[in-house]
Amino acid sequence: MTSTTRSEDGNRNQATDRYEIDTDPGRLDVTLVHHWLSTDAFWAIGRSRDLVERSMDGSLNFGVYDADGVQVAYARVVTDRATFAWLCDVYVDPAHRGRGLGVRLATAVRDHLAPYGLKRTLLATLDAHELYAKVGFVPVPDPEGLMVLSAER
Repeated sequence: MTSTTRSEDGNRNQATDRYEIDTDPGRLDVTLVHHWLSTDAFWAIGRSRDLVERSMDGSLNFGVYDADGVQVAYARVVTDRATFAWLCDVYVDPAHRGRGLGVRLATAVRDHLAPYGLKRTLLATLDAHELYAKVGFVPVPDPEGLMVLSAER
């Protein structure tokens, strides 16, 4: 799966044209993804390489690559491909931020999942509500219906 983004008026998005989004697990730079998550992603600081690899193995992974084929962003989706998905570990390399890649990546995830007809796709964010709203995510309408089983019990 590769992706080209067009603006709502059908014009190509010049800021992101030179990037490709792909779900091929063979293209992922696991060492780089582990570095990003374990050293710079506040939700995953200190995550072990083994844990990153196991999470990637059990997920649908999205890599974003520059014109030279270097990975510059990542997202993973935990899904049964039938009823539910959870978008997580979305990360854009700091050198490539501010170019619309987060929105483009979230859009690619949404569009990739659309044919499955999932009842619900969730995500958790502390600081990127506006980004995900651009793709159609909304606050949980009935948060009292959600529960969590946490390792910190």
